[in-house]
Amino acid sequence: MHIEIGYRPAHSLARVLLNPGEQITAESGAMVGMSPNIQMQSGMPQAPGGGMLGGILGGLKRVLGGESWFRNTFTATNTPGEVLLAHALCGDMQVVEMTPQGYHLTSSSFIAATPNVQVDTKLQGFRGFFSGEGAFVMRATAQSPGQLLFGAFGGITQLDCDGSLVIDTGHLVAWDSGLTYTVGKSGGGWIASFLSGEGLVCHFKGQGRIWIQSRNPVEYGRTVGSRLPPRRG
Repeated sequence: MHIEIGYRPAHSLARVLLNPGEQITAESGAMVGMSPNIQMQSGMPQAPGGGMLGGILGGLKRVLGGESWFRNTFTATNTPGEVLLAHALCGDMQVVEMTPQGYHLTSSSFIAATPNVQVDTKLQGFRGFFSGEGAFVMRATAQSPGQLLFGAFGGITQLDCDGSLVIDTGHLVAWDSGLTYTVGKSGGGWIASFLSGEGLVCHFKGQGRIWIQSRNPVEYGRTVGSRLPPRRG
């Protein structure tokens, strides 16, 4: 399998080239087009040993975390084929090779992965409610080599954390799971932090990579919303 990304960074489109029998699993609604020999199957991802109840609970967590209930698996039959995938927001996409430690993803950034990649929605706990990204975060893991495709709002930049790094919560996309982080204020005090317009930040520690997006979806929505004419009727 090979993934090519075009039209970067504003309106990126992923072209997934599959050999006969190869598969790619994508978020519902991500497919733009596919060759005629591609077979698509929809279903709820299930954790190993989770059963039907585990699938339902997993689907509910995905919906609460900003994902769709179902995911689609595309298989190339008989001959090579291709699938075109896009992110819901205008921006770039990134392909990464799976590592033993895996990755964390912010809400709605997951687009697709090879079938062996397990993408679970985790409850962040108390810190998630104040991070600007909601109460849920995704964790992508794999027991064997695979690929993960995620998207952003705006351009994507990879930063290397070598000890510690501070990132605005609204600009986070993904990070190596080996990194630890805490959510805190950006300024010297809570009042100063919110008056600055920066709000909350994530304090990362450890050695690893962090992917950020050049635009903050929440701030963008507020800015555009304030310029729209008021609703009538």
